[in-house]
Amino acid sequence: MRRRVKRPGGQFWVNVGLMALFVAGIWAIGLVRYADEVPATIKDANTKTDAIVVLTGGSGRVNEGLALLDRDLAGKLFISGVYRGLDVRKLLQLARRNTVGLEARIGIGNAINTTSNATETGEWARRQKIKSIRLVTAAYHMPRSLLEFRHVMPMVMIVPNPVFPEHVKQDQWWAWPGTASLMVSEYNKFLMAWVRHRAERLFSAPPN
Repeated sequence: MRRRVKRPGGQFWVNVGLMALFVAGIWAIGLVRYADEVPATIKDANTKTDAIVVLTGGSGRVNEGLALLDRDLAGKLFISGVYRGLDVRKLLQLARRNTVGLEARIGIGNAINTTSNATETGEWARRQKIKSIRLVTAAYHMPRSLLEFRHVMPMVMIVPNPVFPEHVKQDQWWAWPGTASLMVSEYNKFLMAWVRHRAERLFSAPPN
């Protein structure tokens, strides 16, 4: 009767597989929690702030920011992520807005991602002595935006003001392939930003 020969390293790969399943389970739980954190409404639509900040990159964001400025919910508007070479007047023309009286209240930046959105807005806020902002971006983008902005501007009050693109189906997001892919992508970017912030705090902490 032959004895079964155990392959060397077999238990190691079993352990690796179990660990991978464990990590995948934790990741999936985190994804569901992240999706639950995506705002479904504007919880605070009336609090006035020193400035309104709009992150470009999606439909309805700039128009929402301009509408909030029209309501005098802030004295200034900063639009982060504008294409280079596009000035305030051209931007207002593209948004089909009358430029009279608005140009002096609007600033623009040329950030290319969420991290640089937060950095350039922080620099602008310090120059303008801004203590509170209303942040305008897509609902699915809001958790990561708040993470980045609070990291850069911990002393500034931030009021989230999400917009809701029609193509993003937040209800039963898992049933819509496009929205599910978007949620997974945003969640992964959120995780990377969280790890980066933790690493920065760890390596910048003074030695005991």
